[in-house]
Amino acid sequence: MTVYGATNESADTAESAVHEVDVVVIGAGQAGLSAAYHLRRRGFEPYRGFVVLDADRAPGGAWAHRSPSLRMATVHGFHDLPDFELPEPDPEAPAREVVPGYFAAYEARHALPVVRPVRVRAVTSLPDGRLRIASDAGTWVARALINATGTWTRPFLPHYPGHFAGRQLHYADYRGPESFAGQRVVVVGGGASAIQVLSELGAVAETVWVTRSEPVVHEGPFTPEFGRAAVARVEERVRLGLPVRSVVSVTGLGPSVAYRRAQALGVLQRRPMFDRLTEHGVAWGDRELPVDAIVWATGFRAETTHLAPLGLREAGGGIRVEGTRAAADPRIQLVGYGPSASTIGANRAGRAAVNEIVKLLGDPAKRPVAATVGS
Repeated sequence: MTVYGATNESADTAESAVHEVDVVVIGAGQAGLSAAYHLRRRGFEPYRGFVVLDADRAPGGAWAHRSPSLRMATVHGFHDLPDFELPEPDPEAPAREVVPGYFAAYEARHALPVVRPVRVRAVTSLPDGRLRIASDAGTWVARALINATGTWTRPFLPHYPGHFAGRQLHYADYRGPESFAGQRVVVVGGGASAIQVLSELGAVAETVWVTRSEPVVHEGPFTPEFGRAAVARVEERVRLGLPVRSVVSVTGLGPSVAYRRAQALGVLQRRPMFDRLTEHGVAWGDRELPVDAIVWATGFRAETTHLAPLGLREAGGGIRVEGTRAAADPRIQLVGYGPSASTIGANRAGRAAVNEIVKLLGDPAKRPVAATVGS
């Protein structure tokens, strides 16, 4: 039997080890933990029946990498994981501490088989119909896979002509307003991340907000009907195999704490997108604006590069998904992808993905459990 997470195992031994399970979950964020909970609830045995591979060294998923300045009061929505509520947090507590702590407690409470750090390199098909998941910590062979890798590791930076000699960073690397004090900063983007940055920088710096189109502000209420209609629009794109859009991109901006703060600071005066970068700033036509820094709050793309060997991507540029199932391969479930890329959507997708796997593999209580082999 392979011993998971053995501290005395050499790097060479770890990389050559082979582990056989029924289901591999890649990613231990909200979607991955929800899927793991439902796998265990449906009778898949930890480590033998299923395992969760996580690239980080500690629990928390993307939340562990968020800016220290993001407080629970300004989080753009959070939904409890199934069967364990998040204890009422201090609104001023950093989200990067509260949520990872909650995830760690959740893993322990439900004895979820999370193995970390494991970075998956590629997923390929074997001649016998199973999947080979190659990683820097060994190889897993599985009958089905739930991909819950999210988007945080793939920040999107649009290309604009010209060269800016000042400081540029994506929202993924933003760590709070302190280092921008007294500067003029361009914030690019029309989503919740841009609003968070503006609500913080506006108190210490001169900000210039630019977006490609006029932001849509939805004052509410965000009724269930409104939410379902927004999700349906995102689902339509993934059914057609088009590149994924976020749910927030179709709901518009809501009256969040961060939005109200930015509004009170008077920093929500949007300008159209600039034409090009210059050495000292940005320019619209022949009008240049000198700036000290640019923060690109321009979103993320789904991390699915390790699935490339399976040939799932459609001509339209995305992976066609029906519910949570990859249309081209019933062994692959995608959660936290497209319409489920929100905390409440991730919970629902985790349950739906496991239901699909039970249909594919059968009831684990009525068939032999996969053996585990290793060096």
